[in-house]
Amino acid sequence: MGVKPGYKQTEVGVIPEDWEVVPLSDIASRIMVGIASAATHAYRNSGIIMFRNQNIKPGYLEDNDVLFIDENYEATFKNKRLKDGDILTARTGYPGTTCVVPKKHEGAQSFTTLITRPNNERVGSQYLCDYINSENGQLYFEQNQIGGGQKNVNAGSLKNLLVPLPPTLAEQEAIAAALSDADALIEALEQVIAKKSLVKQGAMQELLTGKRRLPGFRGEWETKRLDEIGHWTGGMTPSMQNPRYWNNPTTPWISSGDVKSVFLFSTAFSVSDLAIKQNMAPLIQALSIIVVMRSGILRKFFPVCMNMVPMSINQDIKAIIPLPTITSGYLLHTLIMNGEKILSQCLKSGTTVESIEFRWLKAFAISLPPLPEQSAIAAILSDMDAEIAALEDKLAKARRVKEGMMRELLTGRIRLV
Repeated sequence: MGVKPGYKQTEVGVIPEDWEVVPLSDIASRIMVGIASAATHAYRNSGIIMFRNQNIKPGYLEDNDVLFIDENYEATFKNKRLKDGDILTARTGYPGTTCVVPKKHEGAQSFTTLITRPNNERVGSQYLCDYINSENGQLYFEQNQIGGGQKNVNAGSLKNLLVPLPPTLAEQEAIAAALSDADALIEALEQVIAKKSLVKQGAMQELLTGKRRLPGFRGEWETKRLDEIGHWTGGMTPSMQNPRYWNNPTTPWISSGDVKSVFLFSTAFSVSDLAIKQNMAPLIQALSIIVVMRSGILRKFFPVCMNMVPMSINQDIKAIIPLPTITSGYLLHTLIMNGEKILSQCLKSGTTVESIEFRWLKAFAISLPPLPEQSAIAAILSDMDAEIAALEDKLAKARRVKEGMMRELLTGRIRLV
């Protein structure tokens, strides 16, 4: 299939005929590395801000967790001071991730980051940032990383990055503005989700502890251990050597990586009817509570969910089938609320991969109101979950739309001017 009229094939793909492809070094007045000398001795509680690679996020500079350095020490690196419109690119962590320095941080310093000062007569800062963060830009960094365990990129690689360049600053600015509008929608959704999540967190703290009782409910609550509120079961992985366990899959099979949302409808892998029939992967009835028992993610939080359809589980998962006197939704949210406490009391030490000690988890005690109150509380929290899930779906769609816009606009497939 040939290149359509008005376009040409280049090193970075098909672009409009009036666009050019240039190395970054040709459209930057300077490319350098931030402060690279040991600075620990110059740390202060206040002073000159020093950003690190971890502060660089895709398209924005995070300033909630910054270092401050002594003014006299900083003065020796005045040639590395950041300017409004500079481009910061992460060398380590997530190499290639890029943002624009906003005016409020002009004069700050950065530690071992890559700094690009665009030639404003050739390229706009935001357009350049958008391209570096695009699929093509990030692929370049993946292919040009160096180092062993911790990959990084260097200034030499950055200088050689090929950039497709629209002929006018006006077109670059139009592209950047359209992508900025997409970013604004994403940011607005993220803020709403964060707010709704905080509201739900507060509701859990009040409703699941009895601090606030719902109208019409009274009476004493009881305390029960987790081994008293349902039947626990473990899982396994059917032999990968037997294709009959994996061909014609019918039943979702849960691994720790699947437990990402409160309500689980599908999984990455499924097993066959034969695997279930031969008990190679035990079948867990719908509305059971799924608990991750072994995973590196336990360093950060305690993954719990409810399976909304019958599923099977692997050996790193436990499932609780609640007794008839326990509402699944109530138990689910109680475990979520107590996640940090469960990790502090039940996480094993000295293991290669973080894991929960099962006997300690079963001994963990929770507060239980009568069944009707459990159901009422669970209904309120589930409605909140549904609202948050709907917003998260919108957010995922907005992110996909932006990715599509980047592919179309940054290659000139769609022209705005």
